[in-house]
Amino acid sequence: MIASATVLGSRERLWLFALAACIGAIALWPLARLVWEAVAPRGGGFDLSVAERALSSPATWRAAWRTLETSVLGTAISLILGLGFALAVALTDIRAKAALVFLFVLPLVVPSQIAALAWINMAGPQSALLGAVGLAPPPGSPNPMLGREGIAWLLGLEHAPFVFLAVRAGLRALPREAIDAARGCGADRTTVARTIVLPLMLPAILAGALLAFVSSVGNFGTPALMGIPVGYNTLVTLIYQRLAGFGPSVLAQAATLSALIGLFALVVLRLHARLRKATDARLASGLPPEPWRLGKARLPLEIFLWVALILVSVVPFVALLAQALVPAIGVTLTAETFTLRAFAEAFAQDAVDRAFANSFLLAGTAAMLCVTVALPLAYFVAWRRSRLVRAIDALVELPYALPGIVLAIAMILVFIKPIPLVGVSIYGTLWIVGIAYVARFLVLALRPVGAAFAQLDPALDEAAAAAGARLGRRLRDVALPMVAPAAGAGAILVFLTALNELTVSALLWSSGAETLGVIVFSLQEGGDSPLAAAVSSLAVAVVVALMASLSLLAKRLPKGTLPWAD
Repeated sequence: MIASATVLGSRERLWLFALAACIGAIALWPLARLVWEAVAPRGGGFDLSVAERALSSPATWRAAWRTLETSVLGTAISLILGLGFALAVALTDIRAKAALVFLFVLPLVVPSQIAALAWINMAGPQSALLGAVGLAPPPGSPNPMLGREGIAWLLGLEHAPFVFLAVRAGLRALPREAIDAARGCGADRTTVARTIVLPLMLPAILAGALLAFVSSVGNFGTPALMGIPVGYNTLVTLIYQRLAGFGPSVLAQAATLSALIGLFALVVLRLHARLRKATDARLASGLPPEPWRLGKARLPLEIFLWVALILVSVVPFVALLAQALVPAIGVTLTAETFTLRAFAEAFAQDAVDRAFANSFLLAGTAAMLCVTVALPLAYFVAWRRSRLVRAIDALVELPYALPGIVLAIAMILVFIKPIPLVGVSIYGTLWIVGIAYVARFLVLALRPVGAAFAQLDPALDEAAAAAGARLGRRLRDVALPMVAPAAGAGAILVFLTALNELTVSALLWSSGAETLGVIVFSLQEGGDSPLAAAVSSLAVAVVVALMASLSLLAKRLPKGTLPWAD
């Protein structure tokens, strides 16, 4: 890039300041308000008494310990699954890798509350699917998915793709010459893996593990559905229950606990970023390693991977569908009990119809707004780097990196009163949920668009600028046609993620502003398992359809845009 590409004109500075103001309003302001509430409750002066009471409560430390133990156990499971699968996919010559990766990443894309509901319906004594094949546990026995072990298992399964993606990226960058030299000296594959591959992959493994850990700490859907029924609270569910029970009167306590979770997450994410840089520094450039020929061992490994992935990524959702096809919980699925009544009832209920409409509206609007903001922002990030641009780029990641409940509490604190100057209140409306979605998912649109900009030559933009075209026209006529596939992928990623979001909307929704994630959670809490399963099955169908649509665009997108694309 030529030196003049970093010089901003007056109109470009206006664009940049407008972007900074917009992102500051939806990201920096709420998070700063959260911190202020923790140290100066209810808008008063500096006062740590509320924080001291919140942090000295036995319930807080009990929930903190449970958060830690489920997150550590879940991360250990993620490490085992993610590392093993990455080694199999990146280093061997197994076939159908794209399909295997699609199935492995599916638990990461499916909303956690729906995945939890699927496993609860599959493993319990009232399982319609296990009852149909005679494998259901004895009536009255506890559901093994409820409590610590079930939460840890599902957290590990949901976040194993983080470890897989980090390790796969590192394995692809392994220098072939190092492996070839070791093999030339007579080292077998086990020795090469132990002495070369794993030591070089250690920063990537740790980075993936840290990302899995911090995601487990902030997960709401899994511990809510698997922990609350048996009184097993984590910090996130403790905050939710206190706010649900006492309302705004405990906002200061909730802000303290949320700030604590957020601070912890930031420390872990900072360590994660350092480890990623260490990975980049340790790996030399060169050709990627040749796939290891497995010979006769290839077919057994493929059979094992397919069976394992079908069991953990497909069968639970089949069980979910089976639960939706019986008239009541505890009924075994047979030809006589098969019914579509739950689906018919789902579409007949105003709350469910409203939740679908609200979720599609919010997800679609968030996708459109995120791409609209991401286009000029990616332009500056890729072609006009400066301190302000770097600061904005880092700020965009913050609401997505922090646990969703932190952002939700921050949004409540900012918008519980009318907006200054305009005097309009959006608390309790769809607007507050929509703003939170844009703040949280903007980075999902920015990254693919930014990657597309980075692959383009800025000479066309410079030529258009020299001809007198202003930035808005250059973005519309020059940049947009070239980055359109990436922008479309970013929009679908935002839509896909926002459609079934629960962690943020669980605290922000109100009557008339329900979302799909909230309605599934509420139906299951209310004991209407078949109806919850029916709504969840429809949501999973939408998720899979959107993933398939994105896969069709994979060849036209920058590498790494789709986590399941090989």
